[in-house]
Amino acid sequence: MSGSPYTDLDRPPLSAARLRRALTAPNGPWARLELRAETGSTNADVAEAARADEPEGLVVVAERQTEGRGRRGRVWQSPARAGIATSVLLRPGEAVPDRGWLPATPTGYGWLPLLAGVALVEAVARLAELEATLKWPNDLLIDDAKCAGVLAEAVPGRAPDQPPAIVLGIGLNVTLRADELPVNPTGLPATSLQLAGAVATDRDPLLRALLRAVADWYDRWRSAGGDAVASGLRDAYLAACATIGREVRVLLPNGDSLTGTATGVDPDGQLMVTTSTGVRTLAAGDVLHLR
Repeated sequence: MSGSPYTDLDRPPLSAARLRRALTAPNGPWARLELRAETGSTNADVAEAARADEPEGLVVVAERQTEGRGRRGRVWQSPARAGIATSVLLRPGEAVPDRGWLPATPTGYGWLPLLAGVALVEAVARLAELEATLKWPNDLLIDDAKCAGVLAEAVPGRAPDQPPAIVLGIGLNVTLRADELPVNPTGLPATSLQLAGAVATDRDPLLRALLRAVADWYDRWRSAGGDAVASGLRDAYLAACATIGREVRVLLPNGDSLTGTATGVDPDGQLMVTTSTGVRTLAAGDVLHLR
């Protein structure tokens, strides 16, 4: 039974049927959900679907990832059924008349990974009863150890005038044991909900809460025309982000670095760092490491 999902009773398998009933139309906010026993990367799977003109609202969940993707092309693996690995397909540049959504401008797309971070904090607080914070732009921390990460990737449209799709991927460590934790190349220690003392580690309600929170914040953001301030997203992010107010050292892709105080996040989701020479505004793609 080495390949059976029941060999580790602390890690029961997810049920595709139950997840679809709860999360896809007409009962849930998502259009379609696929559950895979194993895949290389849920982000890669959703990106492939986006290139094949899959409509907004696809969710792919994997029980195990063999080539999970992080920022700067980092690759990692997850033990089977020990965490949540999911990616969703968003098309924020397309109008949705039935919901009153106008196209969001591309300058606001930088808020989507931050939106996922806020959803993560809410789901972990509600289900695991743990206090989590966010490290700009894409890490969920519990007691200053990384428990989850977010990766947003753009998939160009087929035509020059077609806006890109956004693949939003989330990886959350749920029941990983100390000897299974990934090594973070930035030196930040890792943890899992179980190691952090979560009151609940059942992935089914955790995944439902997470995907509903993502859908809720996306609805608010789209209903506000992609405005993070008007939707309340910016305030929610600032309340959860532990980076704000701290002294930081930012390593840039060209090898340079800058130090200063992280003083805020601008309307486009970029980090504002006050240095000795003034305020620098940094997009996630401009930053190699933030310490």
